[in-house]
Amino acid sequence: MDNGTTAYINLGGRLHSLDRPMVMGILNVTPDSFWEESRMKSDDDIVARARQIIDEGGDIIDLGAYSSRPGADDVSSDEEWRRLDHALRLIRREVGDVDCSVDTFRASVAERCVNEHGVVMVNDISGGKMDPQMFDTVARLHTAYVLTHIQGTPQTMQDNPAYDDVVRDVMLDLAKGLAGLNARGVCDVIIDPGFGFGKTLDDNYRLMAHLEEFKTLGCPILVGVSRKSMISKMLGITTGQALNGTVVLDTIALAKGADIVRVHDVRQAAETVAIYHKLRQMGMGCCWTSE
Repeated sequence: MDNGTTAYINLGGRLHSLDRPMVMGILNVTPDSFWEESRMKSDDDIVARARQIIDEGGDIIDLGAYSSRPGADDVSSDEEWRRLDHALRLIRREVGDVDCSVDTFRASVAERCVNEHGVVMVNDISGGKMDPQMFDTVARLHTAYVLTHIQGTPQTMQDNPAYDDVVRDVMLDLAKGLAGLNARGVCDVIIDPGFGFGKTLDDNYRLMAHLEEFKTLGCPILVGVSRKSMISKMLGITTGQALNGTVVLDTIALAKGADIVRVHDVRQAAETVAIYHKLRQMGMGCCWTSE
């Protein structure tokens, strides 16, 4: 950290230092995730992907069973749980006791994943807005929680999103959610500005340009831009061609204070973090500040 102190996050009762940023590897058990190659279609696929994330330097596996792509179909809570329960059983049996996060906005699903499978983090794309029980549930579970900004829902979020000032508005919304969590005694909160979740192309790049300002909220920052349309649309390329743009944006995010990068391409992200961390050890300042 800039002030010479090291931040820690509690993962399943173990303090994890964020002096070196973490890499969160995406494992989708959905048939409709925005990037087809990220969809795990069989048990062997799920196990192989979990092993790949760990072998390539991932710190945590983020499992999602409800696609958050714009316009995604709704999935029942029973079906979401069935997919996650099956995947987590496979991972625990075949891969072992690795740190897992669950990507869900449903409190009941999050609770079962934590209680039945030892999940150490809840990654909620709705920031508690889509399930009013989420904050109380996280407080009861004493688990780490990713508070994400979204405007609307996955089905509506790209229907003409608008802000007075996207940086200020997103920061105020996250501050409100953080206050609600702190009031319930939740301390291990990670904030995510929600790139692509109800933002225009320019909104996304403005948030990235001012990412260091979110450090004033006093929480670790998670950035998830992996292969998103903010890259492919700007460059006029396909999602499959967006790896280089992802690495560039992750590098900028790290230099601006990101503590966790959520990615499809784990090896490349782990290498990016290793180089960034070495430069920090050599005395490089933390942030590229915006003008």
